[in-house]
Amino acid sequence: MSSKSPAAGPSQPGQSPPADSVGDQIDHNIAAVLELDKREDEKVSRSQRFVEKISRFVGRTLFLGCTISFVAIWILVNVLAHQLGLPQFDPPPFFWLGGIVGLAALLTTTVVLIEQNRLLQFEEKRSHLELQVNLLTEQKTTKIIQLIEELRRDLPNVRDRLDPETEVLQHPTNPQQVLATMEHRQEAEERTKHTR
Repeated sequence: MSSKSPAAGPSQPGQSPPADSVGDQIDHNIAAVLELDKREDEKVSRSQRFVEKISRFVGRTLFLGCTISFVAIWILVNVLAHQLGLPQFDPPPFFWLGGIVGLAALLTTTVVLIEQNRLLQFEEKRSHLELQVNLLTEQKTTKIIQLIEELRRDLPNVRDRLDPETEVLQHPTNPQQVLATMEHRQEAEERTKHTR
């Protein structure tokens, strides 16, 4: 005798799938996404990780506060040294301060661009994966429509009728044709904007 409860069996036609199977599918999808992220994370070198730590620090409010404090203290020390008759290590217009700030800005920009470059490559891979999944889903949907139409034609008790929309949907979408149509419409919109 089976120990499975009736709820654990397959769902009957017209019924929604059991909550457990939906939860399992969600868990499976989350695990697949996490595995993709983990594989990409394992490819990151130590130097890249170090650069990205710097980039994350630079992107915080604390870094902005430290920069402003450094500049303010630098100027204040030089002004006070002048007022107290002591030698200034960087008199106005603060040539050395400008050089330090310029170098810091260059390094900060480079660090941020390095991290963005890696993230962009990862996003391109993910976009390509999404495109492949979408194309596969579209092909499956087209096949399902074709099978339903064949079934409808073969069943004697179902009235045969012409559905122009279904006739169109039975044919797989051509990605190149969709892209060409998008480009054509964008060009038409740009021409319309220029003529206004």
